Amino acid sequence: MKKTLFISILALLCSVAALVKVYFPCQKTADAEGDAATVEAVLNEKPEIIFNAMQKYQEKMQAEALAAAQQLIKDNIEDINNDPNSPFVGKEDAEIVLVEFYDYACGFCHRLFPELNKVMADNQDIKVVFKPMAFVSQYSDYAARAALAAAEQGKFTEMHNALFTVEGPLDEEKINEIAGKIGLDVEKLKADANGDKVNGIMQSNNVLAGNIQVNGVPTLILNGEMLQTIDGNVIQERIDALK
Repeated sequence: MKKTLFISILALLCSVAALVKVYFPCQKTADAEGDAATVEAVLNEKPEIIFNAMQKYQEKMQAEALAAAQQLIKDNIEDINNDPNSPFVGKEDAEIVLVEFYDYACGFCHRLFPELNKVMADNQDIKVVFKPMAFVSQYSDYAARAALAAAEQGKFTEMHNALFTVEGPLDEEKINEIAGKIGLDVEKLKADANGDKVNGIMQSNNVLAGNIQVNGVPTLILNGEMLQTIDGNVIQERIDALK
């Protein structure tokens, strides 16, 4: 935090110094005190310089961060789009791929759920990849594992939908109850949820999220571009632009 503040202040002072030369191109500075007085005079006359300089600095930092994030996504695009162990809906070889990092205990993920379902219904030619995470509650991990274990019985979508539509808080008992109601072998699900394959998928998802700096959910990646929204219309507009 201190380092970031120091860098910000340093960048601001550099910007102000540059702007001083713009406003007073012929000003001579004999010593440090003269420089300080000149800067003070400029800031007193035009205090908006500080705001403008800081705003430009923030914009520059944001642009650099976005470029770095996009490069990280590009470097990991195969694992993002085509991990054979990640459940997906749609065409396996689709030209448009939407990937969701999410948590079954996340309120915003619950708000996105019906929006994303509509997008999938309206765009059956795309591929939607699901990467459950464990960010929010103590039961997030088991919910994610249970969904992945349900995929081993061919019922990922049913379990996924049930976890997002069940009323009340999730706990392990509730999750197992849901599994039984949709026809899953609950004992097998429990074993698979803690088995090597699901352990590997959870670890891979966590590593991938770290590699591409997914720090919160839901996070969407559409054809290699990060998309932060829970509005289905925004997602649809971006998909339409790719078609």
